[in-house]
Amino acid sequence: MGWRAGIQTLVRTVYPSACLNCGTHIDGDTGLCSTCWLASHFIAGLVCNSCGAPLPGASSHDEACDACLTSPRKWKAARATFLYREGAKKLVWDLKYADRAEIATAAGPWLLNTLKPILPDNPLIAPVPLHWTRLMKRKYNQSELLSRNLALAGRFEHAPALLKRTKRTPPLFGLTVEERELWLQNAMTIHPKMRGLVRGRHIVLVDDVMTTGATLNAATEACLLQDVASVRVVFLARAAKND
Repeated sequence: MGWRAGIQTLVRTVYPSACLNCGTHIDGDTGLCSTCWLASHFIAGLVCNSCGAPLPGASSHDEACDACLTSPRKWKAARATFLYREGAKKLVWDLKYADRAEIATAAGPWLLNTLKPILPDNPLIAPVPLHWTRLMKRKYNQSELLSRNLALAGRFEHAPALLKRTKRTPPLFGLTVEERELWLQNAMTIHPKMRGLVRGRHIVLVDDVMTTGATLNAATEACLLQDVASVRVVFLARAAKND
């Protein structure tokens, strides 16, 4: 046994793996015990290619939900790992507000697996940004933690400072789609030093939760203004349409 493997074995012995949700001891590196895994509402099967929401039935073609057919998204395709319910909701809350960076570490492989059906060649991975005032208050951007670990899992190029939030918006929870879009109009831009990097590139934007998609639309618009090849989005959780 090499010295690195020996150290890893010692670390696992002294600090046994624990479920990220309930703290139960687990074997392996899945991050969740079997009970919490089943309660986390991983999205599988047919989904809307535009917003990642689950769809009934089966199909060999890319399908879109009624909402996305009525109001097409600005990005090319999207996927989500979880439905934003129960265990998944707790994971997102702990990542966002409780400084649980280890959740983002475990989520890297989850997001990579989620992204595979829409993965472009040579993607540039970037997070949805926070306004600097909110970043100072929270101390970290949970979307950047997720994008960094996705990039590590897939060995992709990561651009954490690609997008800049130029306008502070109020909390958007509870607002209508129209109200969110109004607040987010011209709220983001590509960082001036990054403009040469993105031209002709396939961008993958990463966020923690998608509800209406207004924030991701604003981020996508900022990318499309710089002649990117395409924009795809991936998020840890997707709010169910009837939630």
